[in-house]
Amino acid sequence: MKVTRRQFFRISTAGLGGSSIALMGFSPAEALAEARTFKLERATETRNTCPYCSVACGLLMYSSGDTSKNVRAGIMHIEGDPDHPVNRGSLCPKGAGLLDFVHSPNRLQYPEVREPGANAWKRISWEEAFERVAALMKEDRDANFIARNAEGATVNRWLSTGFLAASAASNESGYITHKVVRSTGMIAFDNQARV
Repeated sequence: MKVTRRQFFRISTAGLGGSSIALMGFSPAEALAEARTFKLERATETRNTCPYCSVACGLLMYSSGDTSKNVRAGIMHIEGDPDHPVNRGSLCPKGAGLLDFVHSPNRLQYPEVREPGANAWKRISWEEAFERVAALMKEDRDANFIARNAEGATVNRWLSTGFLAASAASNESGYITHKVVRSTGMIAFDNQARV
């Protein structure tokens, strides 16, 4: 773009005149922006990990509600965590639809068991579920544990049960999980990232 000498003087004069008038007190009134309350201003932010696949994308979950006023907190918005090293704020279509997953009426929120011979699921408490899993694991381990192989060497194997670990766990959690599972003698131990 070429600016002639005459155009340069016109632009300069207009700028100098406008700034001089403003300095003399003839400035326009301040523009007031309409202040609206953004819906996430009062929400509680919680960092979490996406439950879908083994990528372990970071999430920011926002909940509203005040337990001191007997208002139950509920998740109202979920987005990618821009500070997370895995996804840097982006989410796949499944992760972007997590709010529907959380509020789905079909979402299982408590343990259930289907007894042998029954045709329906029965709701049980978390304590009953933990006790049941522990009792069934002990029963299976006692029945199928192999202490020595055919040559008489100590092997301490439990071949009838396996364990699938979560890939979104921390290094420390993975280490402890590995130690606990291997100490029982389980050989079939895998990670969700390989599935």
